[in-house]
Amino acid sequence: MATSRGGKQRQPLLQSPTPAAANGGGGAAGRRRFVAFLAVTAVLVASHHLLAPPASPSRYHALFLSLGSNATAAAHLRALTLRPHVAGTEANAAAARYVLRAFTSLSFPSHITPYSVLLSYPVHRSLTLAAARGLAARPFALVQETYNGDPYAEAAAEVIPTYFAYSGSGSVAAEVVYANYGHAEDYAHLAARGVDVAGKVALMRYGDIHCEDMVRNALAAGAAAAIVYTDAKDFGGGSPKGGKRKWFPDARWLPPTGVQVGTLYYGNGDPTTPLWPSCAAGEDCERLTAEDLAGSEAMPGMPALPVSGRDGETILKAMGGEAAPPEWQGGEGAPVYRLGPGPAVLNLTYIGNDTLATIENVFAVIQGKEEPDRYVIIGNHRDAWTFGAIDPNSGTAAMLEMAERLSKLQAKGWRPRRTIILCSWDAEEFALIGSTEWVEDNMDTLSSRAIAYLNVDISVFGPGGFRPRSTPQLDELIKEASKMVPDPDEPSQTLYDTMMRYDPPITRVAGAGTDFAAFLQHIGVPSLDMSYGLFEEYPVYHSLYDDYVWVERFGDPLFQRHVAVASVWGLIALKLADDEIIPFNYVSYASELEECTKDIVDKCKGFPVSFSPLQKSIKQLESAATKIHKEKMSLQAENWSLKTRQYTLKVREINDRLMMAERAFTNREGLAGRPWYKHMIYASSDQDNWGTKAFPGIVSAMDKAKKSNTTESWRLLQHEIYRVARVVSKASAVLNGGLT
Repeated sequence: MATSRGGKQRQPLLQSPTPAAANGGGGAAGRRRFVAFLAVTAVLVASHHLLAPPASPSRYHALFLSLGSNATAAAHLRALTLRPHVAGTEANAAAARYVLRAFTSLSFPSHITPYSVLLSYPVHRSLTLAAARGLAARPFALVQETYNGDPYAEAAAEVIPTYFAYSGSGSVAAEVVYANYGHAEDYAHLAARGVDVAGKVALMRYGDIHCEDMVRNALAAGAAAAIVYTDAKDFGGGSPKGGKRKWFPDARWLPPTGVQVGTLYYGNGDPTTPLWPSCAAGEDCERLTAEDLAGSEAMPGMPALPVSGRDGETILKAMGGEAAPPEWQGGEGAPVYRLGPGPAVLNLTYIGNDTLATIENVFAVIQGKEEPDRYVIIGNHRDAWTFGAIDPNSGTAAMLEMAERLSKLQAKGWRPRRTIILCSWDAEEFALIGSTEWVEDNMDTLSSRAIAYLNVDISVFGPGGFRPRSTPQLDELIKEASKMVPDPDEPSQTLYDTMMRYDPPITRVAGAGTDFAAFLQHIGVPSLDMSYGLFEEYPVYHSLYDDYVWVERFGDPLFQRHVAVASVWGLIALKLADDEIIPFNYVSYASELEECTKDIVDKCKGFPVSFSPLQKSIKQLESAATKIHKEKMSLQAENWSLKTRQYTLKVREINDRLMMAERAFTNREGLAGRPWYKHMIYASSDQDNWGTKAFPGIVSAMDKAKKSNTTESWRLLQHEIYRVARVVSKASAVLNGGLT
């Protein structure tokens, strides 16, 4: 239990009377006066909590904003990124101990929860290129090069060789086909041009979708292996006229030998324990066998490898066939990209080691005073593919800087109304494993107690303003908090001002990609994720060059962006933890669903389905949201002196309805073919695991129905519309608070 530190000892309301005063000058009259005095004193003490309102939490919130420290954020980031720290390694265990020490130094009760999970590492990789079958092959080095004067050159030797986690092991020698960004539509274009992908090596470039989707699409098209490279057009920066292209350390761009690594597992959590929690090493829990995993659709089932832009361009130069479309071409100075197949032949060998390893989630708890059984959960992952200075430890540094401020508030006497839990997740990069296992492990408790989950994966990309994404009931709170924090790049403006320049200013937490997935999409906890800047400003993503030097030169030289994110992150957490009535507004949720429905209806005009069940349920949600909002405003307008037990119970009842409404958007069976995803409103598309799609079940069924145009496909689409309508009606019932 957290306790206040460093505050002054509270004085009694009334000093004990001195012997002379107690005697009252002597005699019976004095004794009567003293008895009367004690009676009045007892009444005053007993009624003090009613006569004097508690200290306003807003005073502590303002103090929190004044305590930001750029130097603290910078110091934490430097310490966390001295070594590469992939999940399951000794270096990442050392990073866990660093975070634990940071929490315990602040007098927060802290602990580590370990899990034994399936991680994946490379054993052997090789790639050679022959200009045609039978000709001599040249090998690729497959090494990211350091630069002269690189302060992390020695530590770079610890970086795990470039690879895709969970890639299939094997050897493939085949001609190459160029498939642009690896969309299903790109393979459809190749088929339309008569380019056969079957049995070939698919060459794709990063840029639009994540690597696991690219490899799945290649496999579906019949490819035998996949190569994914980082094109200079997207990650290398442009060349000034008459000048030479610059890259890190002279510019923010990815060097020619830079490689973006990643994971190919198409699921969330430990692959050996889908839909149930893993356990610590030495404990017994059910696991899938190696044979089970080999036959799983979540595993890629073929060898794949990421390579650099330089290597990708070398392969493209050796290819023949029809010229690729203009939008498939590279940037200025690039060779002509051709579709193939061949005559270039690639020989790819990859051998991986998928093995059980220990991961460690680190937690700190700030116990709530009035409602300790209600949780505001703050999270960031700690593991990184390399040094991880931006992804994810810019977020870790911001969280630790925020934690120090919360500790200082405690020293001034602050105690949150509700419990705050700070979480440092492990193995996010592999498959959101640490957060997913913990949520699955604590599902029933979290389902009944979690107010919200507040995630920051990457706190800073670079310039570009404040970029939040959330479930809609958090929109007003985000706007309110962002008005209180100056924009570090435009001090005369607030984060709100720069955020509102975007359309929409707040996007949705629909795609997976980071640790809110288990909270929102599996158990229905209101969630947000936020950062400062644009992804396009961060071309060294998942590469060797994501280090402290890059942050210091390009990402956030003064660490003001880190502190701004920590400020708005912490302020949102404080409002959720301290406000008597949870600051959720479901009116905006209903409006959002109405707009999303209009978009889908427009795409289905003339088709044999009806959206009236969904439209009717959204009207019900709008009515219920308006009703509870009015109840909330009425309660907040009441005088503090009238806060009886009946009032306290009413507040708790309204808060429970606000907290549980998001759970109602989940369905026990989950999305069709993807049972882990329970949320029927927000989840990733089944074509792009990072995509933002509302009503994912409807969208998926609609796409299939349009392609097949069968009676059964339209029936399944109508079924999905009814499924979503039912969960929206459930949410309305929760907000209304009554029974049918």
